[in-house]
Amino acid sequence: MTPSDASHSRWSDLDRPPLNVPALRRGLLRPGGLWTALDVVDSTGSTNSDLAARAAGLTEGTVLVAEEQTAGRGRLDRTWTAPARSGLFFSVYLAPGAVPVQRWGWLPLLAGVAAAAGLAKSAGVDVALKWPNDLLVRIPDDSDSDEPGPGETPSGEERKTGGILAERAGDGVVIGIGLNVSLRADELPAPTAASLALAGAVSTDRETLLRGVLRSLEQWYGRWRAADGDAAASGLQEAYAAACATLGRTVRAQLPGERTLTGEAVAIDGDGRLVLSTGDGLQEPVSAGDIVHLRGAGGGLT
Repeated sequence: MTPSDASHSRWSDLDRPPLNVPALRRGLLRPGGLWTALDVVDSTGSTNSDLAARAAGLTEGTVLVAEEQTAGRGRLDRTWTAPARSGLFFSVYLAPGAVPVQRWGWLPLLAGVAAAAGLAKSAGVDVALKWPNDLLVRIPDDSDSDEPGPGETPSGEERKTGGILAERAGDGVVIGIGLNVSLRADELPAPTAASLALAGAVSTDRETLLRGVLRSLEQWYGRWRAADGDAAASGLQEAYAAACATLGRTVRAQLPGERTLTGEAVAIDGDGRLVLSTGDGLQEPVSAGDIVHLRGAGGGLT
């Protein structure tokens, strides 16, 4: 891997300029702050894999960004690919220390809340969360001409623009975030994918977006740690539920062991699990699995 601090003259895509590493460091690395190191590489397989391999020697707050990922990973061994400099592909190393390990499961959900809040400010786009780790935006219909009125649901198709992957590494956790920023419709990897640009973002400047997400992550992580990892006391549980597009929908949970469960998503419990109300009147928490939205405000499968 070669750090991107060097000359950028080899880049010719003016619509997708390389990140300005010195500027990012000046804006994010400060005494007493969470972020302690930030590197950008031109290309790598997976920023999560790179940080996890170095976990034993890492300082909390290490950030690794890739201009391009060639083997990006999502949950359930899914791949994540996108053209170089078309998105944000980065991982951070966090070491919650005294926070009870059983509460660390909230970290990917915390990252989702932080990313949604950071993007709302920096990109001007409403981002919803699909449990447990997807970032969703609405792609306006061609027929849309008016803003939704009070109490109305925005029209348009809800699609995935980003994802989060958290992995234990050494004494901490590596959290990776992949976000489609400037992808055009013909560059999307799947019909269910989206980008911030297609969702009407007011800014697709990746430095602005990265600073916004990392600052939001620092704030939420600080609140969660100060509450000893208590999601309710820190406000994290309430914030996640408020942003979660899965709640209130009928979903199908594809669980480990090839078990399937269908029901209405009614709550996020104190452990970050999705609670489903099934047809027999029972409520069952789901801690891991693939969730398919069967019915939503706009209809269709997601």
